[in-house]
Amino acid sequence: MVNFNGQLYEDDQKFFNQNNRGLRYGDSLFETIRVVKEHIYFLEDHYLRLMSSMRILRMEIPMSFTMEFLEDEIKKTIAENPGTPAHRVRLTVFRNDGGLYTPVNNDISYIIEVNILDDPFYVLKEVPYEIELFKDFYLNSDMLSNLKTNNRIINVVAGVYAEENDYQNCLLLNRQKQVVEAINGNVFVVSGKMVKTPPLADGCLNGIIRKKLIDILKEDDSFSLEENSISPFELQKVDEIFITNTIHGIIPVTKYRKKDFTNTISKKLIGRLNAVARLVV
Repeated sequence: MVNFNGQLYEDDQKFFNQNNRGLRYGDSLFETIRVVKEHIYFLEDHYLRLMSSMRILRMEIPMSFTMEFLEDEIKKTIAENPGTPAHRVRLTVFRNDGGLYTPVNNDISYIIEVNILDDPFYVLKEVPYEIELFKDFYLNSDMLSNLKTNNRIINVVAGVYAEENDYQNCLLLNRQKQVVEAINGNVFVVSGKMVKTPPLADGCLNGIIRKKLIDILKEDDSFSLEENSISPFELQKVDEIFITNTIHGIIPVTKYRKKDFTNTISKKLIGRLNAVARLVV
């Protein structure tokens, strides 16, 4: 079942038309959310990010669009998709039909989609995971790149490139040729006890798990955290690279070009991430 503005529809039922602004102009935002046994992971963080993004894009936020409202709508949709304790939820918000580039109004609609997840907890999968740089197109270093909008064509093309060349992922660069993020998440590199991730100013997504790991690392005196630009030349010198996103948590990279990587820090952090996620149950 799919939730469109509070009304539940079958997955194969069509309720869009050619005037949809998300389709025509990418005038849309989305949140990908992990839910386990009706516990919505990091709900407040997702909600605050969505509200901030809607304000930046000058969308009208309905008075009813509270965190409690969205929580109820998500749980209502999950109730119609039973059979597993863990779900992947995609909440999409888009400006309503009308206008060309300039909309006729800033009112919004929303869609909630639910899919089944195999694992109720974040699990570190020790499988080969090779990455490469994607250099055909570049991300901008600005606030719009920090938002989770539907304008993800660079990620799509990078995904095609990765599949064509048997890579599991690619790292995206900005116009200054700095490493910004992976196709599907933020990136961290580890050298000894130093953990580094690109700053938002470089154009990376303002990721929820990125934020949680930064908080975890700042509270641990055994690590030194640095939010700083990452040069592609650093990648073959570091001990470890991992990718983070809301669904998988932490994805360790095993190989980049001729360099193989360990996953020691990833193993330490995955348990702490699960603990943080469960604290608010």
